[in-house]
Parts: sequence; structure tokens; C-alpha cells
Amino acid sequence: MSADQTTSGGFHHAQDKLTFLLSLVPYLIQQTQVSVHDAARHFGVSEETIREAVLLIAVSGVPGSDSNYQHGDLFDIDWDAFDQNEIIITQLVAIDDSPRFSAREASALIAGLQYLQSLPENVDSAAYSSLAAKLARGASETPSQVIVSPAATNESFARVGDALSRGVQLEFDYRDSRGQSERRRVDPLRLDSDNDDWYLRAWCHSRRSVRTFRLDRIDALHVTDLAIDHRPSDVHLSDSLFDTSGEHTTVVLEFRPEALGLLGEFVPEGTRVTRSGDMSRASVRVAHFHGLTRLVAGLAGVARVVDPPEARQAARRWALDALASYPDATSSETTSSETTIANA
Repeated sequence: MSADQTTSGGFHHAQDKLTFLLSLVPYLIQQTQVSVHDAARHFGVSEETIREAVLLIAVSGVPGSDSNYQHGDLFDIDWDAFDQNEIIITQLVAIDDSPRFSAREASALIAGLQYLQSLPENVDSAAYSSLAAKLARGASETPSQVIVSPAATNESFARVGDALSRGVQLEFDYRDSRGQSERRRVDPLRLDSDNDDWYLRAWCHSRRSVRTFRLDRIDALHVTDLAIDHRPSDVHLSDSLFDTSGEHTTVVLEFRPEALGLLGEFVPEGTRVTRSGDMSRASVRVAHFHGLTRLVAGLAGVARVVDPPEARQAARRWALDALASYPDATSSETTSSETTIANA
């Protein structure tokens, strides 16, 4: 045995033995009771190594305020059970005082994991289920049961997810913000969501750059057998869903200053915002009008599109279409609403 090896367990460095002990303690606590044989098999060491480690744990602890060790300052085990090759820790030290997630915090994290697991690239990933189970066990109290219901998707969602998993190209007709349709061939890179809407981030072969496509505006989708030419690691994929670094339209928005946070990514941090009376204005670049017009139509009296005219018309059309979906509205309500929309 070389000079840097420990005298037990075959560990080549003291650091290796310390790492082993730090892993062994939470394992024994989690198991409640485990045989020496099973613990040795779990860590891939000899039973003698496990026994020596448990003996070391039993004389470890945290000294009291007077720097002396009392009985309550040390770990303890069930010695009768240990004689029968069973390990049961009967007293814990310091570990019980470590901070834990509250039940609410654990529930929020588990909900986030469930959402991530619902994404096409993560479906059936055992790692998320395992981590959620560990969070539940490690919380200070039992977390509330949560179920994240996936947003409704159209048939394109599953087919795009299939192309992503197989690494093949897609072809489809795409309608832009002006209603014009064009055939596109793309290398799918990622699916992203914004509330209940899903978007495909992809390398567009006709534009030779990354583009964002809203799934419900994709028609005649065809999953090809052609391998993709560009992968997410090969291109710059902006963290912003509405990346307007390529083709874009400049839109002037007017909104109440306190509503700036409601506009989200449409007015990203760093955008120049000016004051016009009691309202604020900002010029932003958007790849299409659809999401923007729906946003401002839902913030009537709070935000509106000022320019260009086609963007204002798109917002008006969206609001009128939404109004038409309420057949029970009275004629007076409809007239009042249309007047409000016309002034938006």
C-alpha cells in the first residue's frame, strides 16, 4: 500500500474516504434500516469497509458550547442491531438542523419539473421523476399533490416533436402577420411556449437564419426523412422567444407607465421608453403582429398600438373577431364595444 493510501477500505486518498462518509450518512438516514451487506453492495465496497465507516460515524458529531462532546453531541446507532449486521442510526447530529424546502416550495419545484417533463424532448425522462421524488422526501412537510395539465396543442405539436427527436427536417406552409403564405423547409431546433401558445424555433433554409414559427399558423406540415443540417449547438439560439434579429417590423406602442411589466418580452430590458403626457411610448421590433395584437387588445385602455397602420388594423381585427365569438352580446353592448375598439 502506498503512503497516500488510507489504512482501511482501500481508499487512495483521505479526500476519497471523506467523500464516501459524506455520502454514506444521508444514505443510512434515508434507508432507516439497512444491512451491512446491502450497504456494501450499494457503494461497491467491502462489508468490512462499511463496518469501519459506521464505527467512525458513531464517534462523530458536533461539540457543545463548551467545546466538549456530550452524549447528545454524537451520532449513535443501535448496537444490538449492528451485532446482527443491521445498521440503524438512532441519533442524528446537526443534519436535522440543515435547511429544508417548505411544503409549498417543494410543490412549486415539483410542478416545474412536471412541466419540463411534458416537453417533447423530455417525455418519459426518469431523471425528472426521480428528482421530484427526492424533493418530496427532503421537504420539511409532505408537499401538496400537484398535477400540471399540458396546454392544448394541435396535431402539429406531436409531429414537430417527432421530428425533433429524430433530427429530421420539416416542410410546411407558413402564414405571416399579413396573412401571406410561403412554403418553408427548416431544421427544427426547439419547441417553446408562451402561455398557451407553442412556437417552433428552427433554422430556416430559405432565410438562412433562425426563425420562430407559431404552430397554429403552420399548414400542410410534412416530416421529411432528411437529416437536419443545423443543431442547437451549431447556431445562436436567443433566450428571447421573439427574436427579431432578422426580418422584423417596427411597432410604436403607447401604454401607461405602470403597465410596462405587463408587456413582457415585447418591450425587453434596455428598450428606450419616452413619456408623452401621462403615457409612455416605445418603439419595438416584432417578427409578426399576431401575439402583439392579442396582447394589446387584452389591455384596452392600458396599452395600444400607435403605428404602423397595418399593426393597428391587425389589433382591431383581432378584437372584433373576439367580440364576434360572444353571440349573446346585446346590440347596444356590441355597438359600445366596437366604438371602443375603433378608438384603440
